[in-house]
Amino acid sequence: MLRIFSLVCCSFFSVVVSANDDVWLLVDTKARKIEVKKGEHTIETIDKIAIGRGGAGTKAYRGDNITPHGSYKIGWVGEKSSFRRFFGLTYPSVDDAQKAFQRHVIDEPTYYRIVSAHMNNEIPPQNTPLGGQIGIHGLGSADERVHTLFDWTHGCIALTNGQIDHLSQLVDTGTVVKIK
Repeated sequence: MLRIFSLVCCSFFSVVVSANDDVWLLVDTKARKIEVKKGEHTIETIDKIAIGRGGAGTKAYRGDNITPHGSYKIGWVGEKSSFRRFFGLTYPSVDDAQKAFQRHVIDEPTYYRIVSAHMNNEIPPQNTPLGGQIGIHGLGSADERVHTLFDWTHGCIALTNGQIDHLSQLVDTGTVVKIK
C-alpha cells in the first residue's frame, strides 16, 4: 500500500512541476551556478554560488552538510534572515522521504507527514531526521572573500548579498527550484 501511495504521489508532483512555464531555477552544483529559466530558455545566470561543505547529492541525515539534489519549490521567504534573505525550499520532498523511509532513516508516521504536507501544498516538516531549513540565501555580514574560496554552508545554496537581492526580484514563493 505504501509503495502504491508513493508512486501516485511522486507521479502527481512530477506532472505539476513539468507543467509550469513560469520562471524557475536550475541549480547546477557542479558548475556552481544558478540558471534562471523561463520554460526551457535561460534568461539569466548567477555564477560563483557556494553549496554545502559535504558537496551535493542525496542528503542522508540532518547535519551531513550535503546540498540535496531534487526538485523543490520556494516555500517561504525570510526577509529578516541573518543571511540577508532566505528562500526556504520545500525540502524534504516526497522522493527524499521515500528514499529515507526505504533506508529506515525515517519512520512511517514521519513519511506520511512529509507526503501529506506536499499533497496539501504546505511546507513539509523541518525537524525530521532528514533535516530541514534548506534554502537559497545571501551572506549577511559574512566575508565575501570566504564565499569565493570554498563551499561553506550546511546544505544550502549561498549567493552574495547583491546576487540574493537581485534574485529576490525574479522569484517568490511557489517558484520551482531543481538542484542537480
